[in-house]
Amino acid sequence: MKEKNLTREKLLEQRKELMSSLKYASFIQKAILPDQRYLRNILFDYFLLFKPREIVSGDFYYCTRKDELIIVAAGDCTGHGVPGALLSIMGVSFLNEILSAKGPCKPASILNLLRERVMNALHQRGEELENKDAMDMALLVYNTETCELQYSGANNPLYHIRKKVLTEIKADKMPVGINAIEEESFNNHSLQLKPGDTVYIFSDGYADQFGGPLDKKFKYGPMKELLMEISENSMEEQNKVLEETITSWKGDGAQIDDILIFGIKFV
Repeated sequence: MKEKNLTREKLLEQRKELMSSLKYASFIQKAILPDQRYLRNILFDYFLLFKPREIVSGDFYYCTRKDELIIVAAGDCTGHGVPGALLSIMGVSFLNEILSAKGPCKPASILNLLRERVMNALHQRGEELENKDAMDMALLVYNTETCELQYSGANNPLYHIRKKVLTEIKADKMPVGINAIEEESFNNHSLQLKPGDTVYIFSDGYADQFGGPLDKKFKYGPMKELLMEISENSMEEQNKVLEETITSWKGDGAQIDDILIFGIKFV
């Protein structure tokens, strides 16, 4: 009995140390993500729904300004928890490095450069048994002088809503990282924004959440309908409705993945 108690105490102590390490890792991850005050200084009007599945997250968001350009991204790294969080920190660091350099600032070019850095860092050469970790991402560059929005996506699309009509700009079907098919350059898309337009970038966690009476995925169709329905509400209200909806949908079930939705009104 004494031996069992000692084993239990040891396990509890190990768990305590692990939780302490995870909480500190969460502190570090939060420190590299832009805080609300920073976002308010750069963005005109926005909401950020960010619900990690665990203490640390494989989803991450990014925002910075470079002269007249505002750069925003939503990333979804392979896995969640600690492995995903390590990749997310790598992603933010590489984006900072890329955007600190001089030269054209196009979303597709940024994703191409980011892919190179991720593959080099993870020693990915396209071999069969190597590490296949990668990131999905939607990346925006908004010109504050011309109101032009440019977008490029790695598996994650952009939703643009104008007067409750949603237009989806599809992503390239490849990740930021090693790909099963031959590498191709990411595509660049542009659109002219008008006052009242809202854009949304996100990870797959919201649409993939299981719940409801039949314990099914929420799915993208209902997510689009919900966004169109609430798109003319204040950003604060949109955030509240989205969070309440997915919490109700999940019910007593477990959150299966990190959740991230970034809604922005640039003009």
